Amino acid sequence: MAVKILSVDDELDLEVLLTQYFRRKIRHGEYEFFFAHNGLEALKELVKHPDIDIVLSDINMPEMDGLTLLSKINEMRNPAQKCIMVSAYGDMDNIRTAMNNGAFDFATKPIDLDDLQRTIDNAIAQIEFVRSTQKEHKQLVDIQSDLSAARAIQHAILPRSFDLGMERSGSVDIYASMMAAKEVGGDFYDFFPIDDTHFGFTLADVSGKGVPAALFMAVSRTMIKAYGTRDIHSADCIVKVNDLLSEESLNSMFVTTFYGVYDLESGVIDYTNAGHNPPYILRADGTVECLPKERNIALGAMGGMPYKSNTLTLGSGDALVMFTDGVTEAEDINHGQFGEPRLEETLASLKGCTSKEIVDKINEKVKEFAGEAEQSDDVTQLVIRRK
Repeated sequence: MAVKILSVDDELDLEVLLTQYFRRKIRHGEYEFFFAHNGLEALKELVKHPDIDIVLSDINMPEMDGLTLLSKINEMRNPAQKCIMVSAYGDMDNIRTAMNNGAFDFATKPIDLDDLQRTIDNAIAQIEFVRSTQKEHKQLVDIQSDLSAARAIQHAILPRSFDLGMERSGSVDIYASMMAAKEVGGDFYDFFPIDDTHFGFTLADVSGKGVPAALFMAVSRTMIKAYGTRDIHSADCIVKVNDLLSEESLNSMFVTTFYGVYDLESGVIDYTNAGHNPPYILRADGTVECLPKERNIALGAMGGMPYKSNTLTLGSGDALVMFTDGVTEAEDINHGQFGEPRLEETLASLKGCTSKEIVDKINEKVKEFAGEAEQSDDVTQLVIRRK
């Protein structure tokens, strides 16, 4: 595209001089010149052609001088438009005023056209830099807008009501929360009815951060729910999901997962831990128990893998407390970690609390520990308590 230059000067000879000197660039479509003879005419040209790149303006003109024109151009707030001021060699006070008021550069009369060419080249380089920066800024604004929309969508697909809607679901108290470290996160939780007496639940953490993790999170959650509603055996569901995720995984992404099936009649949970942090059981008497670690690998890491399931039983008042490593690995300003001992100590103080009270208290303790340190990972919890 041609660089558009507006020459503003009451001396008509300058128009001929510029047209002659830059004839090759005009002929080749590199430059396109516009001409005005005072500041008022220049403003009309700028209204007609708002994409003019460079204004080459004399300072001393009738009707509206160059300094006034410069102030009007500044009001347009177009950082990609550059003004080069022209005046007599001895008119340094006005030239200095113009430079202080935002002129890009100046030339003195009689104009050295070779020097003017170099000045125009410098102005073009600055214009290209500004436009590149403006383009990048717009892209960042668009990305931020997309991320905000993605965050809203991600939160919308996670359960916001903690009522299972099942006939016997009044016997359990469920609550969960997710605090993403970035606009979108890779953690997720879910729970869903399987039949009249069983419901499935899961807490998971996708490797990585940001949009890729959020997309992998959405796929993983959908697959677990799809297969979980067909089978009440946790390991069968996890085997199928792992095989599918292994086929679809990009950039070696994986997801650590704790998936369980709860029997509303007995309080028995059949669960499979696929590389996830072992949850805790907060017993009704205040005792805190950590579930044994499993050797099952995370989902999506390798297909065709067997998964071993286990069972546990929640008695009346017992709570299963699941969390992602964003809880235990939360850091303070000295890079110390919250850790399992603090989590166990916190849980031991929550005897008789509801699921929501447990989640809220742990979040409170994590924030209190981290202080002013930036959140480095998603912090997610899911608690199921047998009433």
